[in-house]
Amino acid sequence: MVSTRAVPNLAFRRLRGQRSAGEFAAAVRRAAREIGEQVACDARYVGRVESGEIRCPNYAYERVFLHMFPGASLEDLGFLARESVRGRGARTVPPPTTPPTLDSDIHEESDVLRRVFMTSGTTTVAAASLGLAGRPAAAVPPGVPPQRRVGEAEVEAVEKAVRQIRLLDDRHGADGLYRRAFQPLRAAYALLDAGTTSRRSTADRLHAGAGELAISVGWLAHDSGRFEDARSHYAEALATARLAGDAALEAHAFCNASFLARDTGRAREAVRAAEAGQRAARPLGSPRLLALLALREAGARAWLGDRAGCELAIGRAQSAFDRGPRDADPEWMSFFREAELELLEAQCWSALGDWPRAALHARRATRLQDPHFTRNLALYRAQLANDLAQAGTADEAAAAGHAVLDLLDRVQSSRIRGMLASAVRVLRPQGGPEVAALLDRYEELPPVT
Repeated sequence: MVSTRAVPNLAFRRLRGQRSAGEFAAAVRRAAREIGEQVACDARYVGRVESGEIRCPNYAYERVFLHMFPGASLEDLGFLARESVRGRGARTVPPPTTPPTLDSDIHEESDVLRRVFMTSGTTTVAAASLGLAGRPAAAVPPGVPPQRRVGEAEVEAVEKAVRQIRLLDDRHGADGLYRRAFQPLRAAYALLDAGTTSRRSTADRLHAGAGELAISVGWLAHDSGRFEDARSHYAEALATARLAGDAALEAHAFCNASFLARDTGRAREAVRAAEAGQRAARPLGSPRLLALLALREAGARAWLGDRAGCELAIGRAQSAFDRGPRDADPEWMSFFREAELELLEAQCWSALGDWPRAALHARRATRLQDPHFTRNLALYRAQLANDLAQAGTADEAAAAGHAVLDLLDRVQSSRIRGMLASAVRVLRPQGGPEVAALLDRYEELPPVT
């Protein structure tokens, strides 16, 4: 009989060093993102490894650990060879791992933000990475001397990266951008780690810029269906906001976290995040920001089937929106115009199953949308196509679907394609020449790469 007595993994514990289990777990998750893996590592998992409960990691964790410690083998890390733990009874059966929550990610990542990028190189190397079309950090000669202070040029580079990502997303969608945007994010946090800044205002701008960049990269992950990556990036931004005492960044992080929680079926968490965002936003003097956060709450309540709560939140959003723009409105909210207000209300009625009312608001959104936001032109039409299909208005739904297809050569968004796919599924059994023409075009769509 194979013994199930756990033997502590002292080698792995030594590799953790002075970092807490939570800090080390956050470093593992970041290392996973660097090589395209997704692992739900938390402090509890690290404890299970160190206690010997996990005698050999699964293949995803193996790749991450070997990436973190180049040249090491599993045995060097204190694990048993994989073949020795295969088979029934070869290891103790642990309880199911609980996926990390947003709050646990915040606590685990907040302390590690200023440590995890210690190996990212000098600030000179980091600054060279800030630019989606610039030279990669690895191309910078290793002899470049370190820059001891972060100044105006570096902060402006971070802020420019944020604006460039948003502009490209507005025009083209997220799918082709996410991998390219990760290196500027890494570089921004390397700058936070590198020495001191000469002025407090510069430090504040750098924290805000890095946090906004984390949210932007998180949104690219979100829109391209990489939900765990998005969750980690949003938590990273929220941790940065709290370290810097930046209420505006905190409100933004909660806004996106609420959106993500709703999209991944955690409606109650979405409500809590939207409410927390509203608390952070109230002192900022931006009614439009409060309106957007109220709509995030409304959408989450709709998914819970709370029609009364949804309607109350929509009412607060409309009242706040009607107070007009303010100088205090965040730069990132440039997309939040009347068209977006209509679109988000349409999504509420969709979630509640009131398809004619949803289609009414989606139709308004398409009519009001600024053509500059190419991605949203496709998004709003995809919403309209789905709402009309659900309402039984097949020909008009097919026409909206054609309008989406007309834009997909310029817009790469897994989310939009998923919405169109939902409309197609509903339309397929309804038939008719318009629907048939749409189905023919849809079947010719190239696969997502």
